[in-house]
This record gives sequence, structure tokens and C-alpha cells, in this order.
Amino acid sequence: VQLQASGGGLVQPGGSLRLSCAASGSIFRVNDMGWYRQAPGKQRELVATITRGGSTNYADSMKGRFTISRDNAKNTVYLQMTSLSPEDTAGYYCNAEVHISWFTTREYWGQGTQVTVSS
Repeated sequence: VQLQASGGGLVQPGGSLRLSCAASGSIFRVNDMGWYRQAPGKQRELVATITRGGSTNYADSMKGRFTISRDNAKNTVYLQMTSLSPEDTAGYYCNAEVHISWFTTREYWGQGTQVTVSS
């Protein structure tokens, strides 16, 4: 199973970006999916998660600015980011809990996509 993230880049303060992450490979079913981020010199932190049924959870600092969504048919999770500030600069990593069989669940991480907010 692989998670392929895309959509990062350079954006000006106040701007928006949309990240995508698609799971592929030997997948029986994808359960929870999420986004985490890690800035230089800091620990990886939660951005947002979403269940297969669409229930969402956000870190407090992302509420109202970021929106997580998913397309179960495509095994893809999205992160719409608005009102970006330099403090949002980080590598963004997608995460998924995947049933690789009826009985076996494993956690996978994407390779990360860089978001840089700068004027």
C-alpha cells in the first residue's frame, strides 16, 4: 500500500492550497485518514482526521481555516487550507488506517508534501 501526497507549494500569506493524498495498492478498505505536519525543529503534530463515515477532528489552531474531506471511491483524502500564515509552513504528511484483508489493519504514511507560506 502506498500513500501519494500532492498539492504542496509556495503560497503568499493569506492564500490557499489544497492537498490531496491517494492510497493505492492491495487495499480491502480504508478506514480513518488524516493529515499531520512537521515544521523544522518541531515534532510532528495533528492537523485533522476524518473517519470513513465523514466525521472530522481538527487541531484547535486549524479549526475554521482548514477543511478535511475524502472520496471513499478513490481512497483519497483532501485538505483545503485557507488564510495561510508563515506559521503553517511545514511538511504535510497524510496517514491512513488500511484494512489489507478482512482481519488485518495497518497504518501507513505518505511521503510528505512541502507547504511554504512566504511573501
